Amino acid sequence: MSKTKDLSEVEIKIGLTAKDLISAIKKLNGEDKEFLIENLLAATSPEYLGSIKEARKNYKEGRTISHNELFGK
Repeated sequence: MSKTKDLSEVEIKIGLTAKDLISAIKKLNGEDKEFLIENLLAATSPEYLGSIKEARKNYKEGRTISHNELFGK
């Protein structure tokens, strides 16, 4: 059987403990908390990160369409 590690004192590379991070997240309002979690999950998705890289390249190279072209208004 493996030991369960107490994460409350594990230091995260940015100088915060897991306990500090959890405390900060708990203080966020619902909308901000949801935004943070969605962004954390997105940032760990290789497909999502690849799509951002591709979109930035397209933008830089001028391959864009207007809002009206996209939504037909």
